Amino acid sequence: MPKKSSTVPNRRPERSIKKRISDEPPAELRRTLQSIGIAADHGGYELKEYLAGKLRAAGHEVIDFGDGRPKQEDDYPDFIVPLARAVADRKVERGVGICGSGVGASVCANKVAGVRACLIHENFSAHQGVEDDDLNLICFGGLVVGHALAWELVQTFLAARFKDAERFRRRLAKVAELESKTAKETPWK
Repeated sequence: MPKKSSTVPNRRPERSIKKRISDEPPAELRRTLQSIGIAADHGGYELKEYLAGKLRAAGHEVIDFGDGRPKQEDDYPDFIVPLARAVADRKVERGVGICGSGVGASVCANKVAGVRACLIHENFSAHQGVEDDDLNLICFGGLVVGHALAWELVQTFLAARFKDAERFRRRLAKVAELESKTAKETPWK
């Protein structure tokens, strides 16, 4: 009779388990280090602090546009607008904007010409928004998205690159036209 093996078949080696739970992003997500702007009001303060720490630990330069401490009376535009301007002026490569729901941060950031911000809660949009729409500012709801998911989405967002296909450039040109004219003057209709 064959001797029973003392090892469990198909068991992963211990080192692969440690790799899965480490803070280091998977190889496919690692890219060059970037300058990242981050901002939040009181509703996103805790998530902002967490993400800023994770970004710094990963080696990114983090520019914090505030709020420096949570204050119920603060207003998200006071922090999101300076972040959005820094993204538009390319003083930072990408931005992370956070408020309670993420909606206000997204709406506010998109009022700044050159910013393409979106409220993201899942991985597909985190990379597809960059690849097809040249998303440059990701928004979260600090009262909606958990820390681990937000960190995963930030890593996906930062690793993605614009595909630069003609159809994507054409669409972005139309968006740029909207930024420079009133919505009533839609030139491509």
